[in-house]
Amino acid sequence: MEEIKKRIEELTKILNKANYEYYNLDNPTITDQEYDKYLRELIVLEEKYPEFSDPNSPTKRVGGEAIDKFLKVKHKIPMISLANVFNEEEINDFTNRIKNAGFNPEYVCELKIDGLSVSLHYEHGKLVFAATRGDGVTGEDITHNVKTIKTVPLDLKRDIDIEVRGEIYMNKATLEKLNREREKNGEVKLQNVRNAAAGSIRQLDPKIASKRHLDTWIYHLPNPLDYGIKTHQEALDFMKELGFKVNPDSRLVKTEKEIMEYISEYTKKRSSLPYEIDGVVIKVNNVVMQQELGSTVKYPRWAVAYKFPAEEVLTRLKDIKFTVGRTGQITPNAVLDPVLVMGSTISRATLHNEDYCRELDLRIGDIVSIKKAGDVIPEVVEPKLERRTGNEIPFEMIKNCPICGSLLVKKGNVDYFCVNEDCPKKNIEGLIHFASHNAMNIDGLGDEIIEDFYNEGFLKTIPDFYHLKEHRDDIIALEGYGNKKVSNLLIAIEESKNNSLERLIFGLGIAGIGAKNAKLLASTYKNMTNLSNASFDDLTSIRDIGDILGENIVNYFANPNNIELINTLEDIGINMNYIGNEVASNPLITDKKFVITGTISFMSREDIKSLIEAYGGKTVDSVSKNTDIVIVGEAPGSKYDKAQALGIEIWNEDKFKEIVDSL
Repeated sequence: MEEIKKRIEELTKILNKANYEYYNLDNPTITDQEYDKYLRELIVLEEKYPEFSDPNSPTKRVGGEAIDKFLKVKHKIPMISLANVFNEEEINDFTNRIKNAGFNPEYVCELKIDGLSVSLHYEHGKLVFAATRGDGVTGEDITHNVKTIKTVPLDLKRDIDIEVRGEIYMNKATLEKLNREREKNGEVKLQNVRNAAAGSIRQLDPKIASKRHLDTWIYHLPNPLDYGIKTHQEALDFMKELGFKVNPDSRLVKTEKEIMEYISEYTKKRSSLPYEIDGVVIKVNNVVMQQELGSTVKYPRWAVAYKFPAEEVLTRLKDIKFTVGRTGQITPNAVLDPVLVMGSTISRATLHNEDYCRELDLRIGDIVSIKKAGDVIPEVVEPKLERRTGNEIPFEMIKNCPICGSLLVKKGNVDYFCVNEDCPKKNIEGLIHFASHNAMNIDGLGDEIIEDFYNEGFLKTIPDFYHLKEHRDDIIALEGYGNKKVSNLLIAIEESKNNSLERLIFGLGIAGIGAKNAKLLASTYKNMTNLSNASFDDLTSIRDIGDILGENIVNYFANPNNIELINTLEDIGINMNYIGNEVASNPLITDKKFVITGTISFMSREDIKSLIEAYGGKTVDSVSKNTDIVIVGEAPGSKYDKAQALGIEIWNEDKFKEIVDSL
């Protein structure tokens, strides 16, 4: 038996090495026939001796068992996105901000791959799980599909615990081949490589993902200092040495001129690359400098994404239709002759509001220019006046709601609203918002499903979500709703009862309250009763809650219908309490503002920030007279000098460790 075990280990090693050489290095050292022979032998041995099978065996590349649903994964280090820049002036603004902060860095320019972000986690050199970016804080476990991607190493070249991040993508040629097969089988063609990659990775059956031949580029190490790595370029080399596929077209540059030369070069090469890119990423190379620069709530200050100019195409404006949002806001939308823009077929585009349509002098029948704003959102740029025939119909703003017929009311200078509380479309949009990702996050309840259930009479109000189980048999009888699908949906609805309070606050749709402010309110007031009783003065004393939001919140809870809704949800069993992290208290930290500069040997910067926040303190990026304490590690920057000049209290590493140990 020991010989069998050794042979399985030997075959695994041979096949993993062959995969790496073929897919990552493009330098195969064994023939396809040899590879197939070894793989068949390993499959037979694993079937006969399953006790010796490795969970990361190369045989798993073809796809294992299907899963019922995607599990949630919380990122230890958030996967924040990059701010976009669109021209040389904005790139210069980015580099000037860094210079004005006292730095003169080198940059790494990289190609921005058009695909799906992924986080890969390894323990002792073995892949343990892979996750999507999600909302940056919480993603989905996609390990079962990622294991089918040949360029993702299942075993690294070192026994190491590590997380790396990159992009899952589909080559242009792969998409073309796949679409030829789909067309032959009478299936709808996939629109573009981004959608194809995202759709493939979100299959519950990994055998489907395996047939899609996805690929990866790995480009980010979230915690390089933990491995003694001081620059982003070193991190790329390190990840390549471990066995990851790292894009060879990155470049170290020193000036704005060199950045623009790189962008110009790859703007020309873009169409000849085997994969799609939608821009160039520009990153500060020095890791300590990155940490000194820090991040805003949304974006790092040390990196930006230059987006290629949007492709513009011409098509006919067939009609203008008006839609109703959950707040009752009326939006005009362009109905277009379908046209391909940046790989996607576009047949509709928002026209924003009445003023937008009148400023452009849009007319039904116009030939209009369409582009994707930021390569994502379709937008009508302008009508082509020289193409007019005289038969075009001028734009007219409607006076009545297109759904319920109620007279519209103009609020402010621009937007019209349907104020009928019983308008079906408003109700549907409100239900869609309640179930959405940042609200109650009910998996399986997409827009069309909610509309179906509304039209069938199963779902008219928010509490009806939690009574859908009473309609189980009726739902299963609908076309496209199998027993398993409905079971998973009902489980997701039941699980949503346990969400923390901020998700419910956001889901209720209080005017102006987004996900961030919902969490702020939940963590401040702890439960729904406290929030509903909060006065205008109490609310507006909270940072980021101004007079308008304060008034919106007070008005919401002054409405007896809303109080009745909340009471009904509580009776159903919806959690009404904040279950996030409780804030501890310590006089050395609580209510104080901290700046961190340099490298602390025993704790990462993210962990320091988390610790400070856990004790009611706050970290800020720059030193000012309002800063209370500066924590100074090895190789501090100019912030240390500024702190000394202002006479701000300084904690060196020894002092900080002493305080941490005492907590």
